[in-house]
Amino acid sequence: MEFSKKIRMLRKEKKVSQTIAGEQVGLSMRGYQDLELGAKPKYDTLLRIADFYDVSVDWLMGRTEDRYAHRRKPE
Repeated sequence: MEFSKKIRMLRKEKKVSQTIAGEQVGLSMRGYQDLELGAKPKYDTLLRIADFYDVSVDWLMGRTEDRYAHRRKPE
């Protein structure tokens, strides 16, 4: 699943509007909407999105199937 579909899914799971999600990650509603339409996020925005939804950056970017990889401690 691509980034734009993941953040749309996460936003709907959290039951927030694009306006609220945008505010929480430091974007306008239009800026957040652009991400859901396929725009690529800047690095700092990507980190804030991952924090807001409590998911792994690697999962957001398609590098792992583990949504919560950031919670795992390396052995």
